[in-house]
Amino acid sequence: MIETTPRGRAALLADVGGTNARFALLADGKLGPITHFAVGDYASFLDALAVYLGASARAEKPAHAILAASGAVQNGRCALTNNSWIVDAEELRGAHGFSTVRLINDFEAVAWALPRLGPSSLLQLGGRPGVSGAPLAAIGPGTGLGMAVSIPHSDRQIVLSSEGGHATLAGGSLREDAVIEHLRQRFGHVSAERVLSGAGLENLYGVLASIDGVTPPNRRAADITRAGIERTCPTSRAAIDMFCAMLGSVAGNLALAVNARGGIFIGGGILRHMRDHLVASKFRQRFEEKGRLRKFLEPIPAYLILDDDVAFVGLRNLMEVEGIG
Repeated sequence: MIETTPRGRAALLADVGGTNARFALLADGKLGPITHFAVGDYASFLDALAVYLGASARAEKPAHAILAASGAVQNGRCALTNNSWIVDAEELRGAHGFSTVRLINDFEAVAWALPRLGPSSLLQLGGRPGVSGAPLAAIGPGTGLGMAVSIPHSDRQIVLSSEGGHATLAGGSLREDAVIEHLRQRFGHVSAERVLSGAGLENLYGVLASIDGVTPPNRRAADITRAGIERTCPTSRAAIDMFCAMLGSVAGNLALAVNARGGIFIGGGILRHMRDHLVASKFRQRFEEKGRLRKFLEPIPAYLILDDDVAFVGLRNLMEVEGIG
């Protein structure tokens, strides 16, 4: 267990996503229970935080806060990409009297966790053991599509946040090209996130139904996943098949872009619900299908992160590295 706060000094840890916000207190080197809040139930981040702190049984107020938020962080402020919340470090200091507030992108927190993840937290998806000292990259479809990179440096690590999920999506087949063209008519720019996210899976489902001339029932991402795995809906099955294949292509692009010979790590909640399907899908084939660079990608391992609380692993690691508290 990582001892990151002096005894008697508590720190607030938070993972703020587009759908859920999760809070926990770290005190005396121990992480307390993680409490979940539905973002849609609160008008603002401060409202949700006030409820959490008010309900906390701990009498001592946390002196420090370290938060991960799903969006670009600029000057200590993050306007979340997929909801109306804003997380602002200065506002938090004023409202709750924290002596230090650190705000990072949510997948930056995942990247901070990568060196701390053991075999029990990972499911390997092909490749060989990663090259020691080489960059590690995190990617994950959830409410959005997150990316970040961890670069070992001496006895420390350098973590780079990324908005690569908003890079332009390329098709890997004529059918995928047709899907992207449909989405382009709707959105103009078609990013990877328009397909590789919860809303993206719903986009895939709707477009494939249109292309195939069928009218399946309206389904949310969780229902598409379930129906696809159970093979009760051909359109749902086609959607999750294409989702996994296109994720393989995008993950392979990320591996090439950052030379991630230490491994690609896949987070986000969607794929933990279809791990067997991901293993059997074209994910790995598409990951490696990079023409002349196939031999470069073949040994690079990919892993599905199984730990639901990986962001908190990363936040604790960052606290230790930076001496927060």
